[in-house]
Amino acid sequence: MAEDTARQLQVRPIPVSKAAPPASAQTTLLVIALVVVTLYVGSDILVPIALAVLLSFVLTPIVSRLERWRLGRIPSVLAVVALVFVGIAGFGMVVGNQIGDLANNLPLYQRNLHAKIESLRSATSTAESGVLKQATEAFRDLRQELEQATKQDQPAPQPSPQSSPTTATPRPATPPPEPEPITVRVQQPDPAPLEVMRDILGPVLAPIATAGMVLVFTIFMLLQREDLRDRLIRLAGSGDLSRTTEAMNDAGERVSRYLLMQVVVNVTYGVPIGVGLWLIGVPNPLLWGLLATVLRFIPFLGPVIAAAFPILLSFAVDPGWTLPLMTIALFVAVELFSNNVVEPWLYGSATGLSSLAIIVAAVFWTALWGPVGLLLATPLTVCLVVLGRHVPQLRFLEVMLGDRQVLPDEAKIYQRLLARDPIEAAEIAEDKLTECSLPELCDRILLPSLSLAEQDRQRGTLNPEGRQAVTEGMAALMDELVEPAPAPAPAASDAVSGADAANRASPATRVLCVGARNNLDEAAANLLAQTLRQRGAQADVVSCETVSARNIVALGTSGVAAVALSYLNPTSLPHARRMVRRMRLHFGPNVPVLLCLWSAHPAADAPERATAETAADRVATNVTGAITHLDELGTLGEIPAEVAETERKSA
Repeated sequence: MAEDTARQLQVRPIPVSKAAPPASAQTTLLVIALVVVTLYVGSDILVPIALAVLLSFVLTPIVSRLERWRLGRIPSVLAVVALVFVGIAGFGMVVGNQIGDLANNLPLYQRNLHAKIESLRSATSTAESGVLKQATEAFRDLRQELEQATKQDQPAPQPSPQSSPTTATPRPATPPPEPEPITVRVQQPDPAPLEVMRDILGPVLAPIATAGMVLVFTIFMLLQREDLRDRLIRLAGSGDLSRTTEAMNDAGERVSRYLLMQVVVNVTYGVPIGVGLWLIGVPNPLLWGLLATVLRFIPFLGPVIAAAFPILLSFAVDPGWTLPLMTIALFVAVELFSNNVVEPWLYGSATGLSSLAIIVAAVFWTALWGPVGLLLATPLTVCLVVLGRHVPQLRFLEVMLGDRQVLPDEAKIYQRLLARDPIEAAEIAEDKLTECSLPELCDRILLPSLSLAEQDRQRGTLNPEGRQAVTEGMAALMDELVEPAPAPAPAASDAVSGADAANRASPATRVLCVGARNNLDEAAANLLAQTLRQRGAQADVVSCETVSARNIVALGTSGVAAVALSYLNPTSLPHARRMVRRMRLHFGPNVPVLLCLWSAHPAADAPERATAETAADRVATNVTGAITHLDELGTLGEIPAEVAETERKSA
């Protein structure tokens, strides 16, 4: 008995579902097509549910605040829903009164409308008597000439061989007159009373029924929001509560923030419209301001509809053209200010959608659900992007619709170098150079770009032509970024000039940056050399062929203060050990050797292990660390003042 009781008291673990295998592309497309068909067929039920969910997002914070005031769940929900419908009714009454006042004043504007029509008619007749009339007559004459030329080119009709030239063709008899058509009139029977009620009340009852369904769904969603949340979590997968909770919180925050910002944007749009129309003298400015505020919830079409009515009214009110032009200018100015100042400032990354995704979503949901789909397009697409962000199988949704950067900067630069477009790659790097110094740019973007190329080379997907394009493109990119030094450093060819190198030897302040294994390593060495030159040091780039066992004897040793071996492959320690030994034999033990393992993580044990295995003096994993090591070794001179100031600002 005690054992049974103990078993009952044990906590039952939540069943963890096994990870499903990734779905194929055909299965994914089939599921997407099935979902789209379901959305289209079930729009009568799904549209009220979607509207209710949207209202729940808006009203949940208010209901929660009332519950914290000890009002209770049911009274809080009913009070909030009643307050919303009282606000809607009040808005309807104000709009109705304004429309009634406008209808009463419309006969007063009839004279102005007639004057406008007459002025347009006279302008049209004047245009017809001018250039337009001359062009029309010219085209008419040209057509007549073409018709005459066509008639002259046609052959004359030949007499029939069966008829004799002396035989006269009998004239046909005059046909009898056709009888006049008899008028047939189809008279429909009078419709039944039920048919009349259906035709009249049908279009009215449909929106009322939808509003009633939205009201019922909203009330129940607010009353049982915790239960619905738990059921949604269980449906999405209780085995990963962390990811599911994060996705739901992300979607709720984004939709709520978007709706709040939309309200603020619409109010800051409608108030200036109403005040501006009142100042310039357009009747019923309160009506047009309210409509501008409400209709702007509808993307793209809402502002156009809101502007159309007051602009048309201004044509009827003013006998001249001043008021219509001022009304158009008002709407254009407020729209530009709202789109370019208010919305970017308030929205920011509120939705997480790209501009193209907003347009595509508006078209897609409008095609599915009509005008209501246009209203719900942005919130529904936000939920899809959140799903794509947290569900691996739907990651393509975030890539297609999200506003996050799809490719990192290093991948974009690598792709532009492969496409032999170093100009665009330099533009990307220049944008980042405003945020950091040149060594930091090399560490964050340029070296990772070369590392991507090295990874493709190791996989065998980067041919020699591609490596050459990346190497030359990176050199051209650095030439665009780095200002030329006042005194040019000696070229690499000077370092390998042979016997006369000793005669032209400079003091030991020169750093040899060696590309250890291939031209990609040489490109990385060029990054270090360019950075050193910007700091006022002398740095030469040496290729891997120059330091080979056969050619290194021709490399001059005078004036060399340090040697930096560049490796993009951090697993090349056996080759690095041989290269360090070769450098020591050629330059002597007094010249320090810096081993640069660019792809190694600085927090890993690669630097310590590389130092122990290769016997290098120092090991660096980035350009900043390499400069620090060379400075500690005493091979760099004093930093120029402008470079020191730039590094201080970036830090």
